[in-house]
Amino acid sequence: MKSKVLLFLFSLCFFFFDCESNRHQQGEILYLNFCASCHMDDGTGLAGNIPPLAQSDYVSQNQGRLACIIRYGMEGEVVVNGKTYQNPMAGIPQLSEFEIANIINYVNQAWGNDYGYLPMNVVRDGLEECRE
Repeated sequence: MKSKVLLFLFSLCFFFFDCESNRHQQGEILYLNFCASCHMDDGTGLAGNIPPLAQSDYVSQNQGRLACIIRYGMEGEVVVNGKTYQNPMAGIPQLSEFEIANIINYVNQAWGNDYGYLPMNVVRDGLEECRE
């Protein structure tokens, strides 16, 4: 009887604390290591110099370009939430497609963002298009 109770409690732990409790943990770790120094831990950017990712119209409207921007960087003007930013963004070429997808999907759901899930084929296509 005691073993059945322990098995039941163990099963409850998996039910309440499964791997889905933080589905974007790897993306969050990657974001904190590679992106947060400029875009801040909370995605708010750096006042007037680095655009926000939290509640960003640019992020929500440019999902197919995000992988290219992360890998290869970006120069020139970008307008985010009606504000113009001109500082270049360095690329992070050492990240794999999978890691880039994890970062994007973390950003898409963090800080009140609700931009959905970006599948690997969209990440791959985005990277192919910007190489051409």
